[in-house]
Amino acid sequence: MIEILEGLNDKQYEAVIHTEGPCLVIAGAGSGKTKVLTHKIAYLIKEKNVAPWNILAITFTNKAANEMKERVEKLIGDAAKDMWIGTFHAICVRILRRYIERLGFDRSFIIFDTSDQRTLIKECLKTLNIDDKLFNDRAVAAEISNAKNEMLEPKAYSTKYSGDYRKEKIASIYELYQRKLKENNAIDFDDIINFTIKILMENPDVLEYYSQKFKYVLVDEYQDTNKAQFTLVTLLASYYGNITVVGDNDQGIYSFRRSRYYQYFKF
Repeated sequence: MIEILEGLNDKQYEAVIHTEGPCLVIAGAGSGKTKVLTHKIAYLIKEKNVAPWNILAITFTNKAANEMKERVEKLIGDAAKDMWIGTFHAICVRILRRYIERLGFDRSFIIFDTSDQRTLIKECLKTLNIDDKLFNDRAVAAEISNAKNEMLEPKAYSTKYSGDYRKEKIASIYELYQRKLKENNAIDFDDIINFTIKILMENPDVLEYYSQKFKYVLVDEYQDTNKAQFTLVTLLASYYGNITVVGDNDQGIYSFRRSRYYQYFKF
């Protein structure tokens, strides 16, 4: 334990040994927030005898996830390989590959990139006889993405913006876009998290499995969390309630995706 805890300042030490219940760490750049997570993971495994596969660590980029895994491996060795460490989307894809059939998709589903999305939206505009000069595919794609980040499915979006001519048109595009995605056994980037949430909320057995599997959930760069990501984390941590998040709102870079960390710590 001495090796795991040495080099930590008082506040880092306090956060690392706080293992039961929610823990929010807000600190500035270069203050060692990720260090808190990696040392806490090591502490849980080495001192609390938590199995590595019962720990979920999430961050926002593949580079950050790889760096976190490397740092944990330096502290505890090969045991880190049995953990789930990854981005929100990578973690969700793992779940979707196992359970997406419950949403009517095949497990061999494909993920549309930005170019694929815009091509499909253009197709929807043509099918609906909507002027693409008035409804630019890029702007429509952005509006659909914003709707998904707020967890608004087409019908909910349509209801919310009833009476708004432009948004009503986008609602019709959004509905057709989702239908065409499914016809192609495809999802887009924003669907990855939302579909995982849908599976967890509509299938108690799946929620029970993952919420009991992940006894400890840790999230880095929490300032970039939006409503969908917060909902996902809440579900995964719902059984044990042991969640640690670290962040610095001054470093937030995803406000355009509706990230609002100060709204999303209600565990």
